Amino acid sequence: MDPRSTPQRQARAVRLGPRSVTALALVSAVGVVGFGWPFLTPPTSRISAHAQDAPWLFAGLLVLLVSVVAAAISESGLGPKAVAMLGVLAATGAALRPIGAGTAGIEPMFFLMVLSGRVLGPGFGFVLGSVTMFASALLTGGVGPWLPFQMLAMGWFAMGAGLLPGPDRLRGRAELVMLAAYGLLAAFAYGTVMNLAGWPFMSALASNVAFDPHAAVAANLARFLAYCLATSLGWDLGRAVVTVVLTLTLGPAVLRALRRATRRAAFETPVTFDAPRT
Repeated sequence: MDPRSTPQRQARAVRLGPRSVTALALVSAVGVVGFGWPFLTPPTSRISAHAQDAPWLFAGLLVLLVSVVAAAISESGLGPKAVAMLGVLAATGAALRPIGAGTAGIEPMFFLMVLSGRVLGPGFGFVLGSVTMFASALLTGGVGPWLPFQMLAMGWFAMGAGLLPGPDRLRGRAELVMLAAYGLLAAFAYGTVMNLAGWPFMSALASNVAFDPHAAVAANLARFLAYCLATSLGWDLGRAVVTVVLTLTLGPAVLRALRRATRRAAFETPVTFDAPRT
């Protein structure tokens, strides 16, 4: 058999160990509660009684937890070459985000997160998504209680691309279609979970689509769906379309560049230094 026809295992910038996986699972569980608590708590609970305070509490908690996960992943093997790659991709993503800011969801950074997570793996993808969103917030002045939720959601977004099947064997059009389909669904999912982060801040007296801490779960779910349709459907659709179009058109070139850079960086080869000559 020709060895060139045998698929080679794709190198990963970060190999997740048990400690990193545990930390990531814990922060994701807390994140699910932080995003979905309006549907997880009964109207009589104390959390519902503090509907205006709970988002701030979860925002502060997520800052600490995302930092812990990033540190745990870094300790598992984020070497100098991976840090350099992380810096380049995060800076690129942060620079892409303001291009379409305020324009119908034209956010080209999302396709870069999908392709980077696909090539560099879920661990690197989570760190890249979180760091990119933090850097872009500093660049655009978008720092606020929503930022920790954005960092976690973008970390999930990029990590999910790294968990897609066939990282070593699937190539060509089939891979592009899979990544485009993932980008389409994930773009809507990102918008939906970010709506959950901001929706409880609305006053129930201000609108009939706002969160009502005294209403039943079914009633609040109907309110939330109406809120999404009224406020963010167009934006999410624009984000999804841009992600799909850029993935299908620029995806082949970007994937080749990322894979070539990954091979040359040889992330899984330890860095050694020659002993000084005497």
